[in-house]
Amino acid sequence: MSDHHTDENESNGWDKILTAVAALSFIGGLVFSLFKLPGAEGLYLVSLAAGGIPVALSAVRKLLKRKISISLLVTIAALGALYLGQFAEAAAVMFFFALAEAFEEFGEARSQKAVAALLEKSPKIARMQDGREVPVEDVKEGEIVKVRPGDMVPLDGVVTDGESSIDEATITGESVPKEKYEGEMVYAGTLNQSGYLEVKVTKIAANSTLQKIVMLIKQAQESRPEMQEFLDKFASYYIPAAIGIALLVAIVPPVFFGEPFSDWFTRALILLVLACPDALVVSAPVAVAAAIGGASRRGVLIKGGRFLEVLSRTKVIAFDKTKTLTVGTPVVAEVVVLHGASEEDVIGDAAGIEKFSSHPLAKAIEDYAAKKGIKPHKMDKFKNVAGRGGNANCLVCDSKEHAIGNLQHIGASAETCEHVLPEVERLESMGMTAVLVSEDIKVIGIIGITDELRSDSKSVIDALKKLKVTPVMLTGDNQRAANYIAEKVGIGEAYGALLPEQKSELIIKLQSRYGRVAMVGDGVNDAPSLARADVGIAMGGGGSDVAIETADVTLMNDAIGTIPYLLGVGQQTFRVVRQNVYGSLIVKGIILVLGIAGFIGLSVAVAADAIMAVLVVLNGLRLFNAGGSEVAIINKSKEEIK
Repeated sequence: MSDHHTDENESNGWDKILTAVAALSFIGGLVFSLFKLPGAEGLYLVSLAAGGIPVALSAVRKLLKRKISISLLVTIAALGALYLGQFAEAAAVMFFFALAEAFEEFGEARSQKAVAALLEKSPKIARMQDGREVPVEDVKEGEIVKVRPGDMVPLDGVVTDGESSIDEATITGESVPKEKYEGEMVYAGTLNQSGYLEVKVTKIAANSTLQKIVMLIKQAQESRPEMQEFLDKFASYYIPAAIGIALLVAIVPPVFFGEPFSDWFTRALILLVLACPDALVVSAPVAVAAAIGGASRRGVLIKGGRFLEVLSRTKVIAFDKTKTLTVGTPVVAEVVVLHGASEEDVIGDAAGIEKFSSHPLAKAIEDYAAKKGIKPHKMDKFKNVAGRGGNANCLVCDSKEHAIGNLQHIGASAETCEHVLPEVERLESMGMTAVLVSEDIKVIGIIGITDELRSDSKSVIDALKKLKVTPVMLTGDNQRAANYIAEKVGIGEAYGALLPEQKSELIIKLQSRYGRVAMVGDGVNDAPSLARADVGIAMGGGGSDVAIETADVTLMNDAIGTIPYLLGVGQQTFRVVRQNVYGSLIVKGIILVLGIAGFIGLSVAVAADAIMAVLVVLNGLRLFNAGGSEVAIINKSKEEIK
């Protein structure tokens, strides 16, 4: 709102003391005036001096920088009232200005509460393997730290010994503890509830997931949405214009029409007071900071107010399939054998090639092989074909070339038989991904892999439609599987068999058709389309570095139900901003007309303006609990991922 508290080296205890003196003196002046006691004017002067010192100093500093500020308007108004002998009005200008400013500072402090809470939970001491307690800043990667029941995990790391329940609410927003075993990740600032753990540190303190979240929340709350930049630019032209108009109001009627100078000077002062764009300037930052702070409590990391603003206008959300609409843990559901091959032959070849791959489908095949006790065949000369599959020479099968992948890949390198296409179509019509395995020039088997649909996916899609947002699915999986999943959840537009660059191209086409487009993906495989979208939303996976660093919004809890909440918050935030802007303009306009017409005095105008500024702040702070009915969907999603 005002700017005197933002000057360098100015934010100190003296400001608060002077403001308190101003408030007490003003109230004392009112009491003395009410009971007609002597000394009321003196108290008003004390209030004016105490409250006016920081404001006037700020105005002077800004003037020296050739900047006309809100502080200057308030100072002129107070001095003008003092010149007219209106001591109560002069003190009221400063008092109500200080009151409104105090509420703004309260709003800012409230919006920083989420960050403060995270910082409080940031561990300071780590207990080393040898029993020493050292500052977390001194612990290096690779060292082992001990975490006893009831202790905070001091640093990000991997459990090397023990098992326990960990409360990860600081990272994911999820209140239900997660069971952690040897080999699993734990994060700094999370609470070890039950068991003893030894953890191998993977990140130093400065690079921990918690520190990254704190940093990004701070940056986000300080960021400026487009509307805020517009309002600030508007104020830079508006304030000088208001001073010019006030001068005309004070001079023209007395000089050219013989009107009483004191009457029109008072009206000019009222214009100056109402010209303070306090409610306008604070309308966006308080609302945005509150919304970001509230979202962080629910495990949603938003990198800036401008992304909230874009989300409020988003018309389309493009979903990847795996780990968004589906659980993300594919499993082998069926194995079809051809050309006299056995299941052991098919799975042995497939698992041998997939050892070179990090794709989720590869893990599903490897897990199936382990479950069946099938030993993967040794392979060499592996070649990866992005988005399609891979080739390798099998050292078990006479060094013949083998291939694994989709129909497009295998069809180019192997001879397909009449049984292949019907089986592929059958598996895909059931929502499975058909992975073909070839030996030399013949297809020896087809592996049907399925990924369980999230139970809340349909309710999320329904919620988006209620928000008038169109859901679209973009997936590298085949078109039949894409259509199957899309039909199950209620998505009318689905695109399958897409390579990463094709997803990105489709984002551009969707933008040209619909306008603003958001993309939801896992933060790794979908990086190009996440970057191309107006807002990239990554499933955070409880602290994925890639997700946190590359996406505009990260869902730290992996709860897909957070997405309708997120869009609802974006829409609600800028609905509140518009309420604040339009409401303050209407109130200011009414009071201005009444003031210039002579129906109200300076003190009434000042009080009404200050009250409006306070209401703007309070209205913005409501966004800490924004989301409405969408919160229920979040809770359902959290149940899904447990």
